[in-house]
Amino acid sequence: MPRARKGNTPRKGGQRRGGGARSSAQADSGSSEDEATSEARSTASECPSLLSVTAEDCLGGDAVDEGAQQEDFEDKLKEYVDCLTDKSAKTRQGALESLRLALASRLLPDFLVERQLTLTDALEKCLKKGKGEEQALAAAVLGLLCIQLGPGPKGEELFHSLQPLLVSVLSDGTASPAARLHCACALGLGCYVAAADVQDLVSCLACLEGVFSRACTVRGSTASVSPGSMHGVLCAALQAWALLLTICPSTHISRILDRQLPWLPQLLSSESVNLRITAGETIALLFELARDLEEDFIYEDMETLCSALRTLATDSNKYRAKADRRRQRSTFRAVLHFVEGGECEEETVRFGLEVLYVDSWARRRVYAAFKDVLGSGMHHHLQNNELLRDIFGLGPVLVLDTTALKACKISRFEKHLYNAAAFKARTKARSRVRDKRADVL
Repeated sequence: MPRARKGNTPRKGGQRRGGGARSSAQADSGSSEDEATSEARSTASECPSLLSVTAEDCLGGDAVDEGAQQEDFEDKLKEYVDCLTDKSAKTRQGALESLRLALASRLLPDFLVERQLTLTDALEKCLKKGKGEEQALAAAVLGLLCIQLGPGPKGEELFHSLQPLLVSVLSDGTASPAARLHCACALGLGCYVAAADVQDLVSCLACLEGVFSRACTVRGSTASVSPGSMHGVLCAALQAWALLLTICPSTHISRILDRQLPWLPQLLSSESVNLRITAGETIALLFELARDLEEDFIYEDMETLCSALRTLATDSNKYRAKADRRRQRSTFRAVLHFVEGGECEEETVRFGLEVLYVDSWARRRVYAAFKDVLGSGMHHHLQNNELLRDIFGLGPVLVLDTTALKACKISRFEKHLYNAAAFKARTKARSRVRDKRADVL
């Protein structure tokens, strides 16, 4: 994995910061596949009944014997791995979804290393012969496997074996949009974690750049028209490309700035709010990288860019959904403030007894990339995954005894008192600005 990460300098006072942004493209639903023929040929399997219990269900319960619970959990995972080669596409999709939930919520490096070849072969077949949803799930599982195995030889071997398939599906215009979207995410995340050679990084950047660059016209001031189903693919490719920029050597950054910065503002006029927001955040990231290279960096068409950003930061068009308008205005206010010379707004992520500080656009993109894949398991991985702790500068995994864990746990009664006090304060604050007109009799 390339080590030239942006923004990993120690914070004043000895603390370190890491980060990411809360921005993600929503997956476009793929076309429904007819499974009648596949189901007719399917052999009898116990996997469908097993898949009724998801991996998250295995995490619950008040089992006294944790060793027995872990053994039972791994037995179920073995069944999921076996189901990846089932003749029924529905069964394979169920197994992939269960594996995705399990890998996002737990650390299983030893279990996965023992079955790496089996998983690699199964995912290769799903990406090659699968359709739509199956390809999308296989790509999602691949990204999680890279996070679990880390940047060592195992992770690098996995990524190199499946990278050509990810590129093939992503570049195939006839493939399902959902499959292309997840392949873009897996390609970016896998390269970020496992690629040790700069040439791998450059080739992945070129592939991702080729996807979203088609949405920018060579001439003209607006983005070319693209189908609505492609907005998710363009957004995922742009996010993955931005993620890889955070570890790109400075010699390549300068060329990328000259090539892409003049054209990216065209995406700000896209019909998709997610694509507009992603484009804005990527522009802010490019400005951050440019200023790291040259402190007095000046963009030639600054006035036009700031005008477009200001328009989006104050957009009040009623034909847009209220939630979309709110999210867009919030994002572009921060982008405009940074582009005009301000600082990146700091965000704080608390998990357990630790705090993660998000104070740069590079770190926001890195955090968002892992958050999109891990979902609700992000805090668990921040606490226990050495890869994430190394990326965000959190130091070694904290080992807490039972007394310390009980001390940091808030009782239900204390939560009730806190919520009641917060509700009272919120009501008082809002009552000052509410209309208090008397009722007219």
